[in-house]
This record gives sequence, C-alpha cells and structure tokens, in this order.
Amino acid sequence: MDPTQIMEACQQHIANTYGRQPVVLTRGEGCRVWDAAGRSYLDFVAGIAVVGLGHCHPKVTAAITAQAQRLVHTSNLYYTEPQVELAALLTRHSFADRVFFCNSGAEANEAAIKLARKWAKAHRGPDCYEIITMEHSFHGRTLATVTATGQAKYQQGFEPLMPGFRYAPFNDLRALEAALAPQTCAIMVEPIQGEGGVNVPAPDYLKGVRGLCDRRGLLLILDEVQTGLGRTGRLFAHEHFGITPDIMTLAKSIANGLPLGAMLATDAAASAFTPGSHASTFGGNPVACAAGVVVLKQLLEEGLLEHSRKMGEYFLGRLQELRGRHSLVRDVRGKGLMLGLELEVEAKTVVARALERGFLVNNCTDHVLRFVPPLVVTEAEVDALVAALDAIFLDLPRPVPTPAGPARA
Repeated sequence: MDPTQIMEACQQHIANTYGRQPVVLTRGEGCRVWDAAGRSYLDFVAGIAVVGLGHCHPKVTAAITAQAQRLVHTSNLYYTEPQVELAALLTRHSFADRVFFCNSGAEANEAAIKLARKWAKAHRGPDCYEIITMEHSFHGRTLATVTATGQAKYQQGFEPLMPGFRYAPFNDLRALEAALAPQTCAIMVEPIQGEGGVNVPAPDYLKGVRGLCDRRGLLLILDEVQTGLGRTGRLFAHEHFGITPDIMTLAKSIANGLPLGAMLATDAAASAFTPGSHASTFGGNPVACAAGVVVLKQLLEEGLLEHSRKMGEYFLGRLQELRGRHSLVRDVRGKGLMLGLELEVEAKTVVARALERGFLVNNCTDHVLRFVPPLVVTEAEVDALVAALDAIFLDLPRPVPTPAGPARA
C-alpha cells in the first residue's frame, strides 16, 4: 500500500483513539526515522520517551533476534534467564529488593496500586485503601490508573470512576498533608510530571513527601514510567532529590521499544504479594527482557547517563536562548532530556510546522511542547531543531498577550 492507502486503511479498521500525524514511518536509526516516501525526520519524541538508546540499536536488535530464535514465550509458572537477569540488574542498581514484570506503564502502576492496598490491609486495617495522587498527574489508561490520574479530561465518559483516590496540588506539601485521611495508605507521585506539562517540583518537595509518608506510616509510590532509566540524567529521577520510595514503576524505555513494564518494591512492601495475588501472562517475556538487559547495561556502562546530563544542559540552554528571542515562549523547564517549552500559542500548530520541516515533536498540553529525544541525541541535532523552531516562531502570527499561568518551581 502507498502512504495514502495506509492512512485510509487505518481510519477504516483501527479504533479512533489517536490524533495521528499525516506520516507513515517505515524505519529508524539512532535519532532519525524515515517515512514511506523516503523522507527523513529527526525524532524528538522517541515513541514518547521510549527509544532511549535510539532506533534499532544494534545490540538491542541482536539480543532480540538471538532470544527469539531460542524461546519467545513461556508461562511465568517457569523460570527464564533473561527475566531473572534483568530483575537482578534493576535491584542491584536501585533501592528495591523485588521486581514484578508486566507490559506497560499503566500495568506497572496498576500493580503498585494493588500492592499498596494489599499491604495496607495487612498493616493498617481493612478500611485503609486510599491513595493520594496529584493534580495534573498521569498514571495510565486502565480504569484504576485513569482514576489515579489527576486530569478530568482523561476521565470524561468513563464514570463512575473507581473509588479510593484523592487529589492534591503538585508541589504543595501543606495541601498534600491536608488531603490525608484515616483511610489513606499511600502517596503516588511523578518526580517530574510528564503529560501534565513537564512540571518540575521545588528541590525539597519530594523530601517533604518522603518525610510525610514516614511520619504517617504511608507507602511512597514514585511513578518513574517516563522519568526513569536515564531520561533526566540519572538512572532514576528521584536520585536528583535525595530520596528513595517504597514502590517505583518503570516502563517506556526499559526495553527500547518492546512492551515491558516493571514495578519495583522493597521487601517490606513486596511481601504483601504472594503466589496468586497478582499476575501477568506476558509480563517478563523473554524477548522483551533480553532487550531490557541490554538497555540497563548500556545505561550503566556506556556513559549514556553523563551524556544525557550534558545534552540536557545544552538543550535547555538553547531553548532558553529561544525564550530570549521570542515573546511567545512563556517558560522553559525540565531536567536532562525531558524538557518542556511553554508557549503563548497553541503548541499543536508548532508540531505540524515542525513535521513539515522534518522534525518530530510533541505537545503534552495545549501550550507545552515536550522534548524527549533518544538519549544518544547530539549537539548538532539539537541545534538543527532549535534553528527550525526559531524559524517557525518568526513565521507565526504574534499572540495576543494573556496573563501568565501559575508560577512553577
């Protein structure tokens, strides 16, 4: 099929749940992808922070191919080496003692919610089940995780929502403490909010949340689905803030594009799960875990964390230069290679114009462009994007001034 036929067939046969860009992608390498017509694009979306090592990383491809030739799938009623090796790498380089594997970030968060409830039933009583999450958060699309998500736009039409969640403003410790109730068992928070607009908290916020959990006997769940595995310049984003959680969730870049999620927990929390209490048919699939082993080793051994930090600082500086030149840029924020550019104009307009110029970018809210490129991105590739954005901003109609949004730390 030609590109037009592919797009028409998609509209005819696939559920209408995505606002797709008018491009059919056929291959990728590093930070670049190509469409069906052979045109190349620099990719600053990376599958939404998924392809951390870059498209078609040769070591990941080799591991997938080798494992697929040996064993593609078997039940978790049996042991497999790739799953055990990946779990050992994750626990060895984190706070955690145990890992539960699944297929996505939503499933990892679902597992965290279930574990927190089960732990609370055993340690705090039968009526302790509520989890506090943050306004403007995003935790997934299952009924439980969309309820945990503190954004009404994702919940509309799915009511009645699942009971057991309460919301507090992000980056506001007083409001968080005021939201606690006798039935609260855990606090769940993204170290940096992704879908909510790349919102970075004050330096002492997460320490305050950790202290609040310790004082009240609550579990702290960190959703690092988007922030984890080198995205912010550290292996996990919470390392920037000097804390550790009781439970952490990972997915997105963990297998460089293959479906894999993980919930990590301390022994004290994880002991609430026993055989039969939770499961996932495809979770910890040998092929996905073989890819995950390569991802972890590359992050730990190949200098990618340092590269992510340095490139994040460089990218942030270039975006700040844009802000200095263009009044339509309201704010620049983020850590490492998870950056946001808040605009006075609708961000989707810039997304469309960037595509025309050969760049894949994404907006996570109506007015925020989000940049989450592969961690292997170079200064030259960042410079190319910034030059394109500069030209796009010069060509846009001047926005009518509007009051600035709420201040963010």
